[in-house]
Amino acid sequence: MKNSLKTFLFFSSILLVNCSSSEVPAEETPIDTTEKVTYEKDVKNIINSSCATTACHDAVSPTAGLSLTNYTQVRNATENGNLIGRVNSTSRPMPAAGRISSTNRAIIDKWKADGYLEN
Repeated sequence: MKNSLKTFLFFSSILLVNCSSSEVPAEETPIDTTEKVTYEKDVKNIINSSCATTACHDAVSPTAGLSLTNYTQVRNATENGNLIGRVNSTSRPMPAAGRISSTNRAIIDKWKADGYLEN
């Protein structure tokens, strides 16, 4: 019995070593600080894929009555609401599934700094 256990442990350890990955995660690309960020070009896709989704802030059934499906709604939520605070929050992040990438958060922050440009 001891030999079969040793054999099992030996082959298990080989499998574990061979299944490990040495892949290094890719670093996020920093945003270009010289180019203006606009809603249509940069922010819309982030909001549509992270916030304005089914059962969140879509037009059909917006959570907390907050729809984020167009420029005016998103701008209003950043200027008068707490969209940027929630996106950047570590304690209560939005989306609820987990924070968006630091690159996308920086894009939204720069959109605010650039004056909420639409196009």
